[in-house]
Amino acid sequence: MNSKLILIIDDEEPIQKVVRLSLKLEANWQIICASSGLEGIDLAEHHHPDAILLDVMMPEIDGINTFERLNKNVDTQHIPVILLTAKTGTAEKRLFQKIGVTGVITKPFDPLTLASQIAKLLQWTL
Repeated sequence: MNSKLILIIDDEEPIQKVVRLSLKLEANWQIICASSGLEGIDLAEHHHPDAILLDVMMPEIDGINTFERLNKNVDTQHIPVILLTAKTGTAEKRLFQKIGVTGVITKPFDPLTLASQIAKLLQWTL
């Protein structure tokens, strides 16, 4: 099986830990974590992950601005981005579609099926 490298950008360490454990156990993917948008952009430029899981609500630079910066960067614009968010209102959903994220996974998510949800959005096989 082809191991994937996933970048998690989330300012909450407990979320990072749950996602890391979930993806490692369910899919045996390699995980790197960033606690801010700027750190995430730097890691994406240097490690070229297969996908990015991006929190929407973060201090300093939020997930939407992080996504826009990733999308404008030649080194990172090809990387699929899935938002992890509790914001699932109609206005937010329209915004997420408009900016062109690959998908959205709602928090709280089920850690036992997270890798399957990601694989489905990215059309990967587990």
